[in-house]
Amino acid sequence: MPSATAFTTVACYQPDRVLPVADLPGLARLGEAERETVTQLGIDEVRADDSLSAFDLAAGAASRALAESGLAADRIGALILIDSRAPETLMTSSATRLQAHLGAERAVTFSVGGLGCVSLTPALLAARGLLAADQDLEHVLVAHGSKPPTPLRYRHPVTVSGDGGAAAVISRSGPVRILDIVQETNGRYWDLFHVDFRDLPTARWREECRDLPGYSFQLAMETRNRLRGLYQGLLERNGLTPADISRHLSHNLSEGAFRFTEEALDIKISPTCSDNLRRYGHLGPNDVLLNLHTELERGGLHDGQRAVLLSASPVAAWSLLLVEIGDGAATHYL
Repeated sequence: MPSATAFTTVACYQPDRVLPVADLPGLARLGEAERETVTQLGIDEVRADDSLSAFDLAAGAASRALAESGLAADRIGALILIDSRAPETLMTSSATRLQAHLGAERAVTFSVGGLGCVSLTPALLAARGLLAADQDLEHVLVAHGSKPPTPLRYRHPVTVSGDGGAAAVISRSGPVRILDIVQETNGRYWDLFHVDFRDLPTARWREECRDLPGYSFQLAMETRNRLRGLYQGLLERNGLTPADISRHLSHNLSEGAFRFTEEALDIKISPTCSDNLRRYGHLGPNDVLLNLHTELERGGLHDGQRAVLLSASPVAAWSLLLVEIGDGAATHYL
């Protein structure tokens, strides 16, 4: 059996500029119902800096992850960039740009994405596969810069997005062991949320939902059922029960989304998620990494304890990540 994989380091990079949700550009032009929804999300402020691109945010987090892990860039065997939802340019490679920026000349480099908030999962699956396939490869760096494509930053009726970067060094051993990863998708929702951008100036870009009732009811029920099935299956195949899980860390959309997940799975979401939601809003695939990083900094997880990281995306995709603190865990391979 291949050796286990683990988070050696998880690092986050946030802009200094704080934007109160009450001051979101374009908020006053929304309808009354939309403005009311914004006030009920549980988000007070986000980090927002128009001078920083998604690449800048990813590069800041990646550099911090390398520094905190004590690794020189030339020791990274592979570099995986999670694609931005709105690339700065077409026909260019942000992944190899990051490789050059970091000086990771020997790293196998590519990008993944296409699953919105769940896009961290294929990055971790690829990292695990690389480590299993090549015994000479020791460390994989995964990074993402999250920046909303529209100036309003509000996706009705879902969330408000901020700016932020996150990165993780994945190795065969480390303080946070990756025990299992599960993921499911449903392509019927591939264009549920979209931004029409051709021949439009950026200032007029806006995230739109083609089927609000379908999102609010049909997809919600499918999400409940999918998460239940994934959660039960994840625990069963690892010989665990809900009592064996010390923390549940969710992606950050809204307080309502937290309550929905809690009721669907009969669990409690860590207060860390609400705290980060309130301060940073939604950061796409970076949410669960930010929440894990914060939980560890606060001492909320100790050796031998396990956590489940939950992500869902309206594309639609769902994923769960099972981790254990410490180096004594066995790993289940898909």
